[in-house]
Amino acid sequence: MAGSETHYTLPLPVFDKPVKLLIVVAPYYKDIADNLIAGARAVAAACGAEVDLVEVPGALEVPSAIAMAERLAEFDGYVALGCIIRGETTHYDTVCNDSSRALSLLGLQGACIGNGILTVENRAQAEVRADPAGQNKGGGAAAAALHLIALSRKWAGKSKGIGFRANGGPGRPGNRRASSRSCRSRRPRFRRPDTSSARSNISPRRPSGSRSPPRPRAVGWCRASARCSLP
Repeated sequence: MAGSETHYTLPLPVFDKPVKLLIVVAPYYKDIADNLIAGARAVAAACGAEVDLVEVPGALEVPSAIAMAERLAEFDGYVALGCIIRGETTHYDTVCNDSSRALSLLGLQGACIGNGILTVENRAQAEVRADPAGQNKGGGAAAAALHLIALSRKWAGKSKGIGFRANGGPGRPGNRRASSRSCRSRRPRFRRPDTSSARSNISPRRPSGSRSPPRPRAVGWCRASARCSLP
């Protein structure tokens, strides 16, 4: 059984600046949720992190609340807490899969989230995993969020840019003119076509002083009155 295995736990990170965590919990099973919260608060306090807590109706609303907080508030990381116990229908699978997938997508977008939503077969399994003196899954979720915050701060000022480097080489900002010149030099050059032979086939101009033949006038047209009449 997994409960009898020995697992290695990373030491908690150390921060030189304040950390603000948001715990989002679904207290559907209140006693289990309270134990998860207690474990998460204890780990956050060990790192000196400030904690705020909000409650949502169920596990499916936890990712939505985190997404709103990520967009509208100022938190460094998030701890998702709740419990899903298998029932008689397939609703259990829907809630487990959708809540976990949504949290993973938020994490891939850059949010520092520790997932402490329990997915168990019965209440006894939930109680053991939520107990701070037992498996302490709430504390583990808070520790996961804190580790991700530490990584994000470590790599915060090391942006790779968008295909450019500081200087040197064609196509980079420091050498744009050289790059454009090299591109122009590789373009094929086209010569203007020779039109001397074509001009020789053109009829010569009419000599100056000569008059062109009069144009035929329309029948019934009168220059003076500018009116038309029948022939």
